[in-house]
Amino acid sequence: MLFGVLPVLPTPFDAGGSVDVAAMARVTEFALEAGADGVVFPGVASEFDHLNPAERELLVGVVGRTLGGRKPFVVGASAATPAEVIAFCRAGKAAGASAAMVMAPASVGGDTEKLIAFFTAVAEGAGIDIILQNAPAPIGSGLTVEAIAAVAQAVPSIRFVKEETLPSGPKITALIAAAGDSLDGVMGGGGSRYVYDELERGAVALMPAVEIADIHAALFAAYRSGDLAEARELYVRSLPILLVQMIYRMRLTKETLVRRGVFSSAAVRAPLPNFDAIGLAEIDMMLEELADLLTVGHDETKRAAGDAR
Repeated sequence: MLFGVLPVLPTPFDAGGSVDVAAMARVTEFALEAGADGVVFPGVASEFDHLNPAERELLVGVVGRTLGGRKPFVVGASAATPAEVIAFCRAGKAAGASAAMVMAPASVGGDTEKLIAFFTAVAEGAGIDIILQNAPAPIGSGLTVEAIAAVAQAVPSIRFVKEETLPSGPKITALIAAAGDSLDGVMGGGGSRYVYDELERGAVALMPAVEIADIHAALFAAYRSGDLAEARELYVRSLPILLVQMIYRMRLTKETLVRRGVFSSAAVRAPLPNFDAIGLAEIDMMLEELADLLTVGHDETKRAAGDAR
């Protein structure tokens, strides 16, 4: 059963733009030290569409070896064809993954029959449980609740859905009702910017980016223990940095991880806006404001913020 905080790991690139294997291992360890219940790689937040198949397989192997079975591993296996998805699923399973996260490709769209055919073909060849990722266009197909429920009921290997179309809360409620026992649960996405509402709606897990995984782990634990006031406070305090992340995406994640001593480079391949000097200073300010909640590399984070000033 996948449950709790399952952050999507970013892909580290060195200053020359090549994948950084050592940093991939470090960020995997960082997620576990921060209290994650498992990890996901590669996903949208990993710039998966800017990695070639050899890079994906290499880094999936690094994540699997670093985890060593200590926590669940969800391999991102989205691709254009069932054959490609199956290959990524099998590579993930060989590395220790217990589930694969898959988006419907744009070529399939929202046609229910085509969706069932696509995921049936994947399920027959993958040999691993599937999380159907429903992301909004242009990243994904923005599937309807009815289409997802029909696919889940037709393809038993689909055990979970990661719902990211907005508003995610009402769709999680509707999907849980429509899918019934055909799913083990629905997960929240969208960078956890709406996580409190998603938990209120019955989400069993959240898949944020990793840079403040310790805050998300504390939030989830507080919510599950019934300390809703603490969970709400953590949610509200996390929002400023997540709102910046909504614009700068993986660049914010990596700048934060540099400051937290995990990455040495914030390089990205995706076409994203750059931070200017004022934007970088804002990251330092936000991390200083969150310093009492950051349980991993706490002293290093405070030093980095102080040095930048």
